[in-house]
Amino acid sequence: MGIKGKINQDHMPKNKYELFIVPIGATVTFTTVSGISEEMDSVDLPDRTRASGGESKATDFTASVPMHHLVDQAIMEAWYEEGQSPVSATYKKTGSLIVTSLSGGAVKSYALKGVWVTGRGLPDFAMENEGEMAEVEWSFSVDDVFGF
Repeated sequence: MGIKGKINQDHMPKNKYELFIVPIGATVTFTTVSGISEEMDSVDLPDRTRASGGESKATDFTASVPMHHLVDQAIMEAWYEEGQSPVSATYKKTGSLIVTSLSGGAVKSYALKGVWVTGRGLPDFAMENEGEMAEVEWSFSVDDVFGF
């Protein structure tokens, strides 16, 4: 038996999302956002079973910004510098990942708490490239993810 007829109509495509980071605003255009996986802390018990540790672990993700979006890049560079010595008290931000269905009638949101920039990856450059858009990949750490 296949999945046809099992999946509800008006699905949420992978290209209808917005990643907002507060207080940097919604102006940054993130063209890709990697998957965000969470894992629960666990405790190994003497009887060789496992129990919940009660807390989820911090996790990581990446997101790309077009290199030619100079304002977006300046915002990201400033945020990246906040986490460098001397570390700013405001280097950790909050945010949300919002995914919308095809019709716009259904929305799934995830709150991101304790988000900060951990790295920056510049693209490979080559003269023989056909001219595809250059993007900067930013790495992030996030303390907690809450779905609602």
